[in-house]
Amino acid sequence: MKLITAIFIILSPVVVFSQDKTVEVKNLDINNEYPHFALMPLNGNQIVFTSYRLKKNGKVKVAFTGEGVLSVYKGNIGANGTITNIKEIKIDTQAGLGSITSATLSADGKRIYIMTTYTDKNMPKGNFNKANFHLEIGEFRQGVGFTNFKVLPFCKPRFSYAHPALSADGKTLYFTANVKGGRQSTKGGSDIFMVDVLGDNTYGEIKNLGSKVNSYSREMFPVVSSDNTLYFSSDKSNGFGGYDIYKSKKNSDGTFTKAEKLPKPFNSKEDDFSLVQLNNNSGFLVSERDGGKGDNDIYFFHY
Repeated sequence: MKLITAIFIILSPVVVFSQDKTVEVKNLDINNEYPHFALMPLNGNQIVFTSYRLKKNGKVKVAFTGEGVLSVYKGNIGANGTITNIKEIKIDTQAGLGSITSATLSADGKRIYIMTTYTDKNMPKGNFNKANFHLEIGEFRQGVGFTNFKVLPFCKPRFSYAHPALSADGKTLYFTANVKGGRQSTKGGSDIFMVDVLGDNTYGEIKNLGSKVNSYSREMFPVVSSDNTLYFSSDKSNGFGGYDIYKSKKNSDGTFTKAEKLPKPFNSKEDDFSLVQLNNNSGFLVSERDGGKGDNDIYFFHY
């Protein structure tokens, strides 16, 4: 089973995007047989993503549980869509974290939000699904890396929270969850939520983005561009196949426009996930489309 599906239950030909634009989508050199996913922009000139940590022999490092160890990386965005100077984001080895599946960093690089699971160190009391994800925030300490992680206060153990994404100004955190009950109840398997970041690990009330974005299917991998356009993935009906990438614009009153499915070649008949729009002419996306090198590959697109 492919990695992203398991977590939640080449150069492509140039094709016509509209009457006056064509889009070229190409597979990046950084891809290999292992998955690369959970894209997130950083300061307009860097990209954050998740992949397996490899040993010196090129094989995946395996934890005592027998599962591969995922790590978060960042790289510089170079000419022609290359990603260079890739480095693993340093996490304090004494932090006692579970596997980190996706992450987003504040613009100043001082804070990181991660998607992870509970460990013996912070396991809540009571009965709940121990496989549920939750969100934590950590702070950067020179010479140590990101440390002093704290569970976000709105995360309830009986629900699962995933895929954190910050707005460009850092004042709003977006994420997916399967919260049930009340006005903010999740419609499908997972919905996209937002919450105001108030500082000092305090937050406003979480808000479901509503029916113009969410559906009775599963919404995942939110990414917010500098112009407050939300890109996300959903397996709702009438798609090209599997998960497809959608976009929705945030209005001045905080509401969102009706989500639009992106056309081919942004989407394919296979699963397509997070999209990062760099400018009006280019960006990156994750896809399992035919012709890829691994489970999930990062592609660069430009008009």
